Amino acid sequence: MLSRLWKIVEWVFGPGPTCGPGHLWPRWLFLRALGLIFFSAFYSLLYQIQGLIGPLGILPAGEYLARVAEHFGPLRFWFAPTLLWLASGSTALGLIVWAGLLASVLLVCNFWPRGAIAICLISYLSFIAAAQDFASYQSDGMLLATGFVCLFFAPPGLVPRLGEGDPPSRATLFLLLWEWFRIYFESGLVKMLSHDQQWRSLTALDHYYENGPLPNWIGWYVQQLPHGFHAVVTLVTLAVELGVVWLAVLPRRFRILCFLIVTPFQVAIILTANLAFINHLSLALGVLLIDDRFLKWVVGPLARRLEARRTRHEPAAEEAATAMPVAKPPLNAAAAAPVEANAEEGISRTKVRTGFPMFAVLESASGLGLRPLWSLVICHLSLVFKLLLLTWIFYVTAAYLLLMIVPGVPLWSRPIVALEPFRIANQYGLFAVMTTARYEIEFQGTRDGTTWTLYPFKYKPQDPRQAPRVYAPYQPRFDWNLWFASLGNWRQYEWVVLTEVRLLENSSSVLKLFAGNPFDGRPPRAVRAVVWQYWFTDLATKRREGLWWNHKLIGLYAPAAERLPDGSIGIVGEPEPEAHSEGPR
Repeated sequence: MLSRLWKIVEWVFGPGPTCGPGHLWPRWLFLRALGLIFFSAFYSLLYQIQGLIGPLGILPAGEYLARVAEHFGPLRFWFAPTLLWLASGSTALGLIVWAGLLASVLLVCNFWPRGAIAICLISYLSFIAAAQDFASYQSDGMLLATGFVCLFFAPPGLVPRLGEGDPPSRATLFLLLWEWFRIYFESGLVKMLSHDQQWRSLTALDHYYENGPLPNWIGWYVQQLPHGFHAVVTLVTLAVELGVVWLAVLPRRFRILCFLIVTPFQVAIILTANLAFINHLSLALGVLLIDDRFLKWVVGPLARRLEARRTRHEPAAEEAATAMPVAKPPLNAAAAAPVEANAEEGISRTKVRTGFPMFAVLESASGLGLRPLWSLVICHLSLVFKLLLLTWIFYVTAAYLLLMIVPGVPLWSRPIVALEPFRIANQYGLFAVMTTARYEIEFQGTRDGTTWTLYPFKYKPQDPRQAPRVYAPYQPRFDWNLWFASLGNWRQYEWVVLTEVRLLENSSSVLKLFAGNPFDGRPPRAVRAVVWQYWFTDLATKRREGLWWNHKLIGLYAPAAERLPDGSIGIVGEPEPEAHSEGPR
């Protein structure tokens, strides 16, 4: 009985099949895409992290961690799993970003992929766990959850190429596709459960392109299309998220059809909105719907044409190839590398490499084989560890989905709560309720108390004559957070007032989050935050006046920060309770 159970465990969590369609090339492509996404995430932090959570930033990580330590005591390391417990100064922040950047490059280059993913995860989680309000995005959880499963999904070794000797396990492939499925399905589910009439009346996308976090110029033109177009796109969105994604659980041909539908769907979203890397990650995960056989069918004719052209221009190539043949990795997963067996015990090294990634890293890096007995012990222990950890993740994510459908259903909550700080098992739900208007917070400073000068933004809409640009997958967290803050009350987003204080202090770290300093290095006497309403112009207005945006001033968003006669900073000028209005349409 135990032997049969163990065979099932090996079948699910051990190496995948070496015959059949295979997923060697989809895995290779997906991991390169994951490396690029990690690179984008760390690259954007390179220019923002000091202003966001640096010692002179808006929400200093050191101060936050001190409060966490005071409140949680020894549990602080679990509540906030970050390397910044060791040091949280500017140098430490720079080190975690640069470590993540370099590791993401290694992952793109397919060098030591498991180790590179581990470094990316540790570095990114170190930022997320200490970033407070600047790490509340669903995309952060998606990246951490995907990266964690990829610790087991990626092939072991320093230069694994396709990893023919260690095909992806059924469990890891399933969990990545489960992640992909939930991103879509849970997003569709919340749209229905939110009872937002815009989704039900098919008007949700009528103003989506102008009201999202950071619009772009392509979205501006799409916005000009008639309501009928937007209604059809709304219907397609709901159909894809609630219906098409179920093709992923059907046989191979249906999964390929699903890939052919969702890929252009995601590309269209990427082109028309700046939603950071969330859609790029969804697009990359979709690659796992296809297999080696499909890619060979797609790429095969092109490869043969290129080979024919090459041999035509290089007559001697065939003779050289005959004299000294070069082995190439097969596209089909069926051609797997032979398994090395230990002559004494008959223990497969491939099996040893399929367990906990750290053991694989140590073995491949050292170049020394473990003794047969220890190899067997490590193989079994790591496989059990893998079973428990991946099953834990599946339980939590399945519980989240079940709670969305049946709120209040009795479930064991401890495993759910325990994983929360690590953001590797999440609940998703994009655009549950569509915003009906666009508000923009603007910071202004004054030296005389009468003339107010604006601080120019790098990414947010501000100048009505400037076209909204394309930034994704780059994620400007400061500008994004201001969009969220504009939809609520300043008391929910007190970091806006803290930004005023930092500008009054002339913090160089915070000023780098803006396009420039309008006060030539000498801070103003007071800084305030006002709120505007913005909406797209139409084609006629743009041709006539060159305006991409209409805008009007709504009023004060938050209390102003002012330098008092004694040199201290005071908070003055409580705004009116109702600052927002729908404005003209």
